[in-house]
Amino acid sequence: MSSKTTKKIKPLTKDSNRNPSSPPSPAPAPVPAQPPAPPPVTVISIPDEEGGPPLNGINIVPDGDVVLDVTFDLSKETLKAARKANAIRPRPKSASQEPVPAQPPLKANTRFLYRTHLSTLKQHSKYFTSLLGDPRFTEAKAITAAFEKLGLDGRKPSQADIKDLPRVKIGIDDEATQLAGQETVFGDLLRLLHGQVMMTDPPSMAYLSTLAVLADRFGCAEPVGKSLHGQLKFKSFKWPATQVRLAREEDGVALTRAAEDLLRQKIYVSWLLDLPLRFQKAIGELIMYGSRQWKDEEDEDGLERNPAAWWYLPDELEDELKYRRACILNTIASVPQHFIALYSGTSPSRTRQCKLGYDSSASCDSYQLGETLKFLLKRNLVTLSYFSSPSSLPLSDHLTMEINHLLSILKQFPSYQIDKNHTNCGPRTRLKPILDFLTPMVSHKSVSITRQDWVKRRDEVSWLLSSERTNSSSFQDAPRKFAFTRSMAGDQRLRFEGSMGADRLVRGLFTAEEWDWTPDDT
Repeated sequence: MSSKTTKKIKPLTKDSNRNPSSPPSPAPAPVPAQPPAPPPVTVISIPDEEGGPPLNGINIVPDGDVVLDVTFDLSKETLKAARKANAIRPRPKSASQEPVPAQPPLKANTRFLYRTHLSTLKQHSKYFTSLLGDPRFTEAKAITAAFEKLGLDGRKPSQADIKDLPRVKIGIDDEATQLAGQETVFGDLLRLLHGQVMMTDPPSMAYLSTLAVLADRFGCAEPVGKSLHGQLKFKSFKWPATQVRLAREEDGVALTRAAEDLLRQKIYVSWLLDLPLRFQKAIGELIMYGSRQWKDEEDEDGLERNPAAWWYLPDELEDELKYRRACILNTIASVPQHFIALYSGTSPSRTRQCKLGYDSSASCDSYQLGETLKFLLKRNLVTLSYFSSPSSLPLSDHLTMEINHLLSILKQFPSYQIDKNHTNCGPRTRLKPILDFLTPMVSHKSVSITRQDWVKRRDEVSWLLSSERTNSSSFQDAPRKFAFTRSMAGDQRLRFEGSMGADRLVRGLFTAEEWDWTPDDT
């Protein structure tokens, strides 16, 4: 009796019908692993070496070999603002929702102990590398002596009780942040350095700003930024949009103080923690909206001072942004100045602008001059000075007027006629192509600053440094002049980012010292 072998047939798969000669299908992209949830924080009570009440301590790592004894000091102003904010608790939206728990009472001085790895601190922090690794510092000597004492007792520092480990005392105030709750932020800073997950979820922008301030102070902004950048992808954190308010009709939209504070925090965080795309966008917004900080230095009484670190941006950014906005405003202001000079006969050409050849042509120029000044005076874009004394007429505060809104005002310039025979004699016809040209220029990417360029090529990309070098040069060249032609307004290449020559044209336009907006008419 013959036996039959049963042949197992493999089930058809997606690749079963594939031609053997064809290349294999690509493997699916790996899904990034989500960081593990942080373990619950357990606050432990630790005896005070100085005989005071027990202190609160946190094990950043359970086998740490050094303890950071940190005292957090709050100023009276910060303490008052924090207590007021804690008193206003949001009410539950429904009866089933649990009420928001009350915050613990705030104190002017708070001490916290953090158990950490000495090697990790010295590896990632320049501050702790010097303080805890240089034998010239008392802290480094004390750690070495404590380790020797534990060794004589036959104990390893990683296995010793937290009360027996060497302590490093540090003081942190709120001068650079004006915010309370830094003990929680400092704990997350240490967790990021130790490769752990932040406890706060989601963090607020003020929280991240405080984190950036502390990271900068302790010389660990780069490792903190790398660790934080990966974690924010999985946390329910949304980069906040810049909120503006509708000011008076002639002023358009503007930044409130709170909105500018938030915008500056975004710049500060993205700069220190290396978020280049966020940095470039926020920089461009601050240039376009302006700052209440950028008043004339002679008007010290009108300046609004805020000691928070982000209210004076680091690495010469503050002065550069102020200068770039001033350059843009000077360029836009040169347009009405140019036409006032033309119609008043004070321009170098001194030619009559009405070309119709009527007996009333001279009166037409005077009429256009008067209507132009009337339009600009009504919108507070120009003021008059008298010979008897300095003018007391206030200009509108354009420090926080959005630049595109300023252009939109000039685009509303009407067409005036002294009579029905004089058509297109006013500046409106010639203003339109100029303003159409300026609109994409003020929004061009080269008006903003990229983080990489500011780090590596600051001398080349800085408008302010270039101007200072020119002014300090012993050879004074002719003033930098920009001549506008109608072909520029119709050049579509200038409207695209990265087009050849656009960056150079934008910089040449806004850093010029003189502008000729009607060279084709001469």
